[in-house]
Formats: sequence, C-alpha cells, structure tokens
Amino acid sequence: MNFITWMLVLFCGLTLAQDDVQETETLSSFPEMSVLLQELGAVKIKLEAVETKLEETENQVLVLQEKDKESYKVVFSAGIGGNGAIGPFSTSKTLVYTRVITNLGNAYNQHTGIFVAPVRGMYYFSFFYHAGGGHPVGLNLMKNNQVVVLSSDQKTSSDGADNGGNAAFLVLQQRDQVYIQLYANRHVWGNSYSTTFSGFLLHQV
Repeated sequence: MNFITWMLVLFCGLTLAQDDVQETETLSSFPEMSVLLQELGAVKIKLEAVETKLEETENQVLVLQEKDKESYKVVFSAGIGGNGAIGPFSTSKTLVYTRVITNLGNAYNQHTGIFVAPVRGMYYFSFFYHAGGGHPVGLNLMKNNQVVVLSSDQKTSSDGADNGGNAAFLVLQQRDQVYIQLYANRHVWGNSYSTTFSGFLLHQV
C-alpha cells in the first residue's frame, strides 16, 4: 500500500471517529432524544416481526383456500349393473348404480346408490333409463325422503322398448341425500350404458 493510500485511510478514520464523537455528544446533550431513538428502534423491530407474521398467515390462508377448492369439486356418473330386468318389487326400492364412471369427491356411494352432499350448494342431477315396453316403468329422483321429479311409462303391447329420464337443480344442505327410487310393482332394464344416474356441484351457496 503506497503513501497516498495510507493517508486516505487515516483521513477517513479520523473523520468517522469525529462523527461518532459529535453524535455521542449530541445524544448526551439531549437524553430524551436518545431514549426516543431507542424506543423507535424497538418499535421498528416489532413492526418487522408483525409484517413477517402477516405474510406467513396470508400464505397459509391461500393454501387452505386452494385445498378447500379442491375438496369441493364434486362430479359423479354411474350406470346400473346387470343385463336384464330389475323388478318388479312389492315395495319401492333404491336403485344401486354399481358401475362408477366417475366419482370426483367420492360423494356417491356405489354400494347404497345414495349421493351425500359434502357441502351446502347448488347441485344438478339427472337420470335416464331403458326398459321393456311390455312392463310399466316408474322412477323418482329423491331428496332425502321427498320426491323431486319423476319419469314413468305405462305398459304397451305395441312398444318393444321405452327410454326416459328427468333432471333437476337442487339446493342441498351438507349431508342431504339424493338417490333414484324405483316404484313398487315397476321395473327398469339393468344396463350400465343406458340406465344411469349423474350429478355435480355447480357452486357453493
């Protein structure tokens, strides 16, 4: 290091030392200012900690919202099993659609034939059937124990087969049940490609 460089370093050191002395003298002359500066420093540290905590909380809320959106995607479609007449029965019977085509959200139970609403919301349901024309047909779309809409056809000697269905929008509370009920003394054809039950959540309400 040459002489000029040494001189510059020495000059800067003396200047900084002088500034520190002046600042110390100023603070000594005004003790209230010294206390105020210390308090402001403490407040600044606390504010930075609060800001960091708020950012972490916001991130956690966003993650939870994304998880909620994923959990409330509800879509199902299922076909009834077999390849023959189902019914007639002496009493009404809940149809069990065992061939699950899709069941996003797992709200439809392929063992009971019942859809259970996971959240309160507006839902859409539809059902279609195929049946022999020589037998009467009658199906209800049920919400809990109440008939919402139905589809039926009478026995005819000139009609070899019948097809029908219906659909409805429903506002469901959480845990409400929706299913298809076969009338007593009626039948439907067990065909998983033409006798189906479907539904999905449009949006929460």
